Amino acid sequence: MEEDWQADLEQWLVPYLEGLGNKTRRKMCPAYIAGLIGPGDRKSIQPMAVRSDAVPYDRLHHFIGAGLWDKAPLEATLWKQADDLVGGDGSWLIIDDTALPKKGKASVGVAPQYATALGKNANCQTMVSVTLASGEVPLMLSLRLFLPESWTGDVARMDKAGVPRALQNYRTKPEIALEEIDRVIAAGVRFGCVLADAGYGLSAPFRQALTARGLCWAVGIPRHQKVYPDDAQLIFPVAGRGRPRMRHVPDVTSVAAHTMLEGAKWRQVSWRKGTKERLTARFAAIRVRIADGVPQRIGSAGAQHMPGEEAWLVGEHRSNGERKYYLANLPADTPIKVLAGAIKARWICEQAHQQLKEELGLDHFEGRSWSGLHRHALMSMMAYAFLQSRRLAQAGRKKKSPRAATATQSASSAAGHP
Repeated sequence: MEEDWQADLEQWLVPYLEGLGNKTRRKMCPAYIAGLIGPGDRKSIQPMAVRSDAVPYDRLHHFIGAGLWDKAPLEATLWKQADDLVGGDGSWLIIDDTALPKKGKASVGVAPQYATALGKNANCQTMVSVTLASGEVPLMLSLRLFLPESWTGDVARMDKAGVPRALQNYRTKPEIALEEIDRVIAAGVRFGCVLADAGYGLSAPFRQALTARGLCWAVGIPRHQKVYPDDAQLIFPVAGRGRPRMRHVPDVTSVAAHTMLEGAKWRQVSWRKGTKERLTARFAAIRVRIADGVPQRIGSAGAQHMPGEEAWLVGEHRSNGERKYYLANLPADTPIKVLAGAIKARWICEQAHQQLKEELGLDHFEGRSWSGLHRHALMSMMAYAFLQSRRLAQAGRKKKSPRAATATQSASSAAGHP
């Protein structure tokens, strides 16, 4: 079985190797990816080199850390293959981020910051991720490092870590995500809707930028996100004295999302079949206008955001008592089951993150440079795409639908390991 997957890998990598040019690099790339997929608990360069008789450590290290090669052709090939496998109008483009725990201060982008997977602040690197998914099959397209202000405020530190000058300005995670979405669109990758958690959904500029690009989206929001009823009207307030008012104001005040849903009708909704039974929760959905328009003074309330885009406000009551809230700009006639399915589809990227770390060593990289980290991340994504394509091929041979190939299988089993 091991020989089978390695032979498949060599064939699968042919279009990637054409973009590398140099003969040595065309040898190092398959060796590196085979090291990520193969057995062994540690997937950093030295342990991988020790496990391989064919590739010495110094050459493998040079390939990732210091070699002069452009990753753009490999990335373009990855995106084309991902689109061929799972792209389409029914696919999701999922925005998230993942933390890579690190010790010390020298690794590029490392700083004490919130790590979602750990649920607390930790010394780590944070990478904004873009995942293309259909059903339960995700393909990771992009992992881009977020630089905290402790880094962007120190040019010498960034130069030492090899951060490109064009990327040394501070960018928020939503801004990085939008840059990556634009690159994905420009590459012709097909998807139907953008999904993101509340870390991105709370950003009005992020939501507005998605709408401005003509994209459908469904995002998490904080419970205190302000909204207006969808029938809110703009009126001229009556001036008690002085000059007449020159600007319209809403005829109602905005309220928090959780308050708006208090009187809504809640119903049990099932969105997909789990490993043991159908997954269900209670949902409510109403049309609202988001309070993210231009700020304006409204009477005694002071400066308030005017009504903005009309959207769905969705609430979820989970069986454990947890409550979550979402906004989606899907059409007004969208059934609540479809809304729930869109909202809950985001889970698959978290599973992809976990597999990339546990099976393919995404968080094992021990280098300190910008280019080394992003090359390692690209190799990890290529390895993951290979395993997913192999799963889909195996599922096809068993006369199953490709969408039925579950991403819950371990990467090592897909590679033929016990």
